[in-house]
This record gives sequence, structure tokens and C-alpha cells, in this order.
Amino acid sequence: MSTYREVGPAGDIPPAKLVEAARLVQTGRAFSLSVGRYPGMPLFPGHPPFQVVMYRTPEGIRAAQEQPWGPPNEVGLGYMAEYLLATAHSGAHIDALAHMTVGPDNHWYGGGNTAEHLTDKGPNLGDAEKLPPFFTRGVLLDPPAHRGLDALPASEPVGGEELEAVAAAQGVEVRPWDVVLIRTGYLKYWPDAAAMAEHRTAGPDLSAAEWLLERGVIATGTDTETYEVQPAPDRGVPANPQPVHVRLLIEHGIYLMESLYLEELARERVYEFLFVALPLKIRGATGSMIDPLAVV
Repeated sequence: MSTYREVGPAGDIPPAKLVEAARLVQTGRAFSLSVGRYPGMPLFPGHPPFQVVMYRTPEGIRAAQEQPWGPPNEVGLGYMAEYLLATAHSGAHIDALAHMTVGPDNHWYGGGNTAEHLTDKGPNLGDAEKLPPFFTRGVLLDPPAHRGLDALPASEPVGGEELEAVAAAQGVEVRPWDVVLIRTGYLKYWPDAAAMAEHRTAGPDLSAAEWLLERGVIATGTDTETYEVQPAPDRGVPANPQPVHVRLLIEHGIYLMESLYLEELARERVYEFLFVALPLKIRGATGSMIDPLAVV
């Protein structure tokens, strides 16, 4: 009988590490790591556009002469409710284990595959309902600042040796159970799509992925829409367009976060913090929008 895993190593954080992370809070200052979401927002081109569609409005209720609460309603009480039509991967978000597949069997981390675990209502193994909460030590690594740049050039790889040098220059150590956030500067230009396009998509390469694995991180994120550098400079044979996703998410269950807003942290040179993110537990979804916090 096959043994399946629903959660990556992030589900095994020792309680003592949560206590250590909480002790990082000294001032109570919180940094939001998300930009807003709105119809027409820049997104990875393979995703559907973000839409807000009104379903109920006070004027619509009145025109239809409906009584949602039942009569009487002598004060003209109304309400508004909407549909959100969007991918879970809109804005700051985390990939569930079932987000990416590989191979002829379309498998993902934990033993999932489309033949056995993809229903008409989404994957039932490693989906967003099983995403764990994140309350742990966070580390920001800032390669463009280390290079003396506002942002990395388009398609610029960030390797493991550079991450090591950045960490040393910033005086911060990456440790087991950490969440490591890697800034490229892409969202410095948000929401100017033309300016952002000049810096799409720098990011970690396979050597950076190996560096992170060696240090025992449980999750990692960047400010770009694809996490890893694109196009990949090290596709291998047979060619793999996203080898970092395969190495981290599919092979090791290391959660990936994308489109994180890291500019304020970088300006303040905050490199160590309590990282908090609470994914939405949506059954069948392949990820979750998040509005994470870095707290110091």
C-alpha cells in the first residue's frame, strides 16, 4: 500500500522553533509583504485575470423588490456581496504541493498523480486545504542591493554562491526551519507593467535551490511571478523549463511563494524577522493567496 504525504517539511516544525521565532519580535513593527489585488493587475500570463464581479447591491435588491431577510425592512437595509473570479496564484501567494506536476504520470510531491488524485473539483492530495500555517524565522536576502543595483536585470540568475555572499555581507545566517525570501527588485516598479517587464524574470537558479536545501529551509519566496529565473539557464537533458520548481516543490516539498512585496523590508535593511503567513484552506485549490507579515 502506498504511503502518501499531504504536507512538506513545514508541517514538522518543532514547537521550540515557534517559540524562538516569537522571541524575534522586539518592537512590534509589522511589514506587509503583499501588494493589493485588483482587476487588470499584472499576473503571470498563463493565469486567468483577476476579477471582482458584484452579485448583490443595495440598488439591485431594491429594483428586484427582494427581501433577503424577509419583511419587514422599513429602514432600507441593503448589502453588497461579490464573486471573486481569480486563480489562487494572484498576487502574493503560496504554491500547494499539487500545483506542479512532472513526468508522464503527472506526479507531484507526496505520491500524488493526476490519474489517482485529480478530481473534477481539483486535486484531493496535497491541495491547498492541507497547506500548513507559517510562524517561523524569516530571512531576507537582497542580491540587487549587494550588487549596488535597484533591481536585477531581466532573466538574471541568482546562484548559491551569491546567496552565501549576500548572507555574509548582511550578517545573517540561514538555518533549518527558516523561510528565506529573495528579493530581485521586480516589484519596486509595481504596478508599472512596462517598467516591471525590464526586470522579468530574475531569480534563483538550481545552485541556489541546492544551497537552500542544504540549509534545511521549509519554504522560500521571491518578488517575481515565477520564483525561479526564467528562462532557466540550466534546463538539463531532457529539457526542464522550471527545474527549481521540480527540485524544491516536487522532489522535496519545499513550499514556494511568489509575488511577495519585499521593498519596504529592503529599504529598512530588515534581514531577520518573525514570518507569519496563514494560507486559506480551500479544498481542491492548487495554492492560496496570502498577505504575509514580517514582524520585528
